[in-house]
Amino acid sequence: MHWRMPGFCRTMAGGVLLSLSLALLGWGAEGQGSGRGRGKKEVSGGATVYLGQDRDIWRPLMHTTVNLNEIRSIKSSFYLRTYDPEGTVFYGDTKNGQDWFILSLKDGIPLMQISRGESLVSVAGGPKLNDGKWHLLEVSNQEPFVILEVDGSNRMVVGMQSKQTMEILSGELRLALGGILMDKEQMFVQLGPHMDGCVRGGSWLNLSIPWELDAEELWPCHLNIQPGSYFPGSGFAVFNTSVFPFEADRGVKVELRGDFRKMDGTIFSIKASGQKLLFALVANNNTKEITLTVGEEKVSMKDTFKAMVIIFQTDSLRVLRDGDESNTTTLPIGPVSHPGYLTTWKEGRLAVGGLLGEEEDDAGSQFLTGCLEKIQVQGRDLDLDLAVKHMSISSYSCPA
Repeated sequence: MHWRMPGFCRTMAGGVLLSLSLALLGWGAEGQGSGRGRGKKEVSGGATVYLGQDRDIWRPLMHTTVNLNEIRSIKSSFYLRTYDPEGTVFYGDTKNGQDWFILSLKDGIPLMQISRGESLVSVAGGPKLNDGKWHLLEVSNQEPFVILEVDGSNRMVVGMQSKQTMEILSGELRLALGGILMDKEQMFVQLGPHMDGCVRGGSWLNLSIPWELDAEELWPCHLNIQPGSYFPGSGFAVFNTSVFPFEADRGVKVELRGDFRKMDGTIFSIKASGQKLLFALVANNNTKEITLTVGEEKVSMKDTFKAMVIIFQTDSLRVLRDGDESNTTTLPIGPVSHPGYLTTWKEGRLAVGGLLGEEEDDAGSQFLTGCLEKIQVQGRDLDLDLAVKHMSISSYSCPA
C-alpha cells in the first residue's frame, strides 16, 4: 500500500513488530560493540556525512550492530540537506534481514517502507525536502505509533496493531546509513540507491560508540550549495544516444547553463563506435575560450556567456548563446559532409563532463571541472543518475 499526502499521512499496519519501531528510532545511533569488525575506521554519529560518497552502488556508507536490549531512548533526530529528489537515507533490520525498514526520499518526499513477516507497508508524506536547505527530522515512538516530524511540525505517522507487539525484544539490530543490507528486489517501492545529500548533527538514542565507516575517509559536505551538476575533473557521465530520439523536423536540442568562465575541460562530447569523434564542446580556463569541434572543424568563442543552446538538425548545427539570435553560429553538418552522422545519433554515446575515447570501455579524458547549473535534452532535464556515471560527480548540487 503506497500513497502520498501533502502534510499528514497515516496507515495502520498489522504484524509490525515493536522492535522495528525502535530500529527506526535508532538508525543513526553511533554504534555499539557486538558484531563490530576490527581495523575499520570509525566516525562519530554526530559527524557531517555526504551520502553520495563513492562505493558499491547499494553498499551502506556506514553501519553498526547493536543489542536490542541496550536501547533505552525512544527519540532520535538529525539534519538532512539535499537537492536530490530520490535516494536511500537509512536502513535497519532485525533477525538478520528478515524484518527490515528503509527511510528514504521519493520525489523529494519522505518515504518509509517496512517489512515484518508477511506484512508490508509503505507510507509517504510531508513536505518536499529536496530544496537545498537543512531540515530537522525527528523520529519518536509514541506507542502504538512511530512519528516522523519535519522541522518540528509536519508529521508522518505509522500505527501498529499486532498480537506480536508485546514480544520480548532480543537479538541484534543492524543499522546502515546511505544504503541497504538486504536484496533490493525485496523493496516494494523501488528507489535509486545513492543520494546526493548530507546528514549532520545526529542525536541517536542512548548509544555513544562511533559507527564503522566503509571507506578510508569521509568526503566533505560543502558549506553552501546551489542546484546543478558538479564535475570535479575525475570522470564523466555517459548515455547511449538512442535514448534521445532524433526527429527529422526538430533534430536534437541541447541546452546548457552555467558560469562558463569557471569551467575547464570537456563539457560534452558525442561519438559512435568505429567512427571519428562527431562533436565536442571544451572549456579552457587559461585562454578563457569555449571551443566547439564538429568533425574536423573548430570554432572558438569567448566564455562570457551563461547559457547555450545547441540544435543538431539533419543538415546543420546551430549554436545560440544567451538567447540572442544575433549571437548564433551555424555549421553545415549531415550525412554527406560528416559520414555516420545519423548513425551516431542512433548507435553512439553522449558523454557529459569528458571526452569520449576510441574504445567502448568508457575510458575518457579531458574531464570537466566546474558546475553545470542546467542540462536539458529535448526540453527535459537530463538525470545523470540514469547514466553510466563516475561516482565523483554530484548529480544535483554544486558548491556555491
